Parts: sequence; structure tokens; C-alpha cells
Amino acid sequence: MGRVTSRHKILRLDGDTPAVLRTDTLVAEEPLDIRIGGRTITVTMRTPGHDFDLVAGFLAAEGVVAAAEDLNAMRYCAGTDEEGHNTYNVVDAVLAPHVPAPDPGLMRGVWTSSACGICGSTGIDGLRKMSRFDVRADPVRVDAEVLYALPDRLRAAQKVFASTGGLHAAGLFTADGDMVCVREDVGRHNAVDKVVGWALREGLLPLTGHVLMVSGRASFELTQKAAMAGIPMMAAVSAPSGLAVDLAADAGVTLVGFLRGRSANVYSHQERVATARHETPN
Repeated sequence: MGRVTSRHKILRLDGDTPAVLRTDTLVAEEPLDIRIGGRTITVTMRTPGHDFDLVAGFLAAEGVVAAAEDLNAMRYCAGTDEEGHNTYNVVDAVLAPHVPAPDPGLMRGVWTSSACGICGSTGIDGLRKMSRFDVRADPVRVDAEVLYALPDRLRAAQKVFASTGGLHAAGLFTADGDMVCVREDVGRHNAVDKVVGWALREGLLPLTGHVLMVSGRASFELTQKAAMAGIPMMAAVSAPSGLAVDLAADAGVTLVGFLRGRSANVYSHQERVATARHETPN
């Protein structure tokens, strides 16, 4: 398995104090070649670790699989460094016989940066995938006090962030605020894929009654991943995009942004957030 962090010599500058040489811990970023039946479907930059979760979550987000029984196997395969050691940067997934071959549009074999989970897609219409799960019908309600606590709970569980400061995180919580799964990665979309992939492999999809908490902004791609996993509520510490709000409204996802301290904006399906009082301005 590749390293999650690496150590580098740096020159530390700090105002008027003398510059010093020291060692800094950085998050690792390596390519992962995702294959189905030996054929590359995408190459993404990620932080090594929980790679099978990442692949399973990616395939769920693309609509290829929806349950653990849709995946027969996953394995590390060819890929060696200069010394001939396995880099663990190639994962081949074997679909179950009942699973149709992926849409040719998915088999794009493009290079995807850690900042973008939808690069190379053929068009915006292809991204508005219909989830196999009826998110709109999810009756979950989450107390506002539970939401306020989620960012701190997520940050407390970020083990690698504490030493590097360079990772995004995604956390899955129950409606009562209990932590179910947390994953870190240099890419926002990878962190979400790792959480969803873990849930798929555990046989938990759809994630009815759960909240997805992300450490960055609420983008279209993350909202889509939540909908594809049957997650009824997604919260982010930063802003959503307008397209993310439109998708959340269409898909039945409650989208919460700017969740900081004891404040937040609820952009869609506000009925799922329970508050002590609700006032409508004139």
C-alpha cells in the first residue's frame, strides 16, 4: 500500500524570526488506475488508503453498481515502481454476471485530478443521473443542534489532517449525530466515494436516514454522489454552487451549507431540519 504521508525538508519562514530548516509532513497524492475487467475506465489522483472503498464508491456514483452483490471481486494488479515493487496504484473490479456492462460514456479512460470528480464526462445531461433510490420519500428529520455539532465531530476524526493540514474529509452520521464512517483524501470527491464505497461493501445502500458531512464546499458532483447513494441530507462547512442546489432540489436531497458554529443555510427540502422555531420574514 502506498504511503498516506511523506516527510520533506523545508525552509520555515516566520516573520522577523530567523528562518530555520526543518522536516514537514505532507499528504501523499498518487494516481489510481480504476479498471473493470482489465480495461481502464479512469485514472484519479488520490491519497492511498481505502482504495477498494474508493473504487466501489466511484462505481456506485456512476450508476454501475448499487449493492455489494454487484461486485464479484476487486484486486490490485499490474503496476510496479523502479525497483519492481507493486505500487498498489491499479485496482481491477470484476462485476457480477447480472450487472450490465458500463455505459460506453463511462469508459473514457481520462486522467481525473484530485480536485475534480466529473472531468471528462460527456456532458451535463449525463451527470444528472437518476438514482435507483427514492430519496424524496425519506422521512428523516434532523435536529438543528445535531447539525451544529457535526463539523467538530468530523474534524476530531481526521487523523491525517491533524499532521498535514492538507486533506478533505467526508463523514457519515445518523440522524442523531452518531458517527458511522469517516474517510480522508486529498480530493473531496474521493473522500465521499470512500464513504459510499464502504457503505456499499457493507450492504448498507441506500443510506436512508443518514447525513453526509463534508469538509469543503458543496459542489454538484458531491450532491450527485449523495443522491446516487440514497443519502437524504448533505451538509458542508462552505458554500454550495447554484447547480448543486438545483440538483438537490430535483433529487430530494436536503442541502445544508455554511455550517459553522451555530449557524447554517438550508437550501433545499428544509422540512427535514427540526428547529425550535421558524420565522418567515415579511
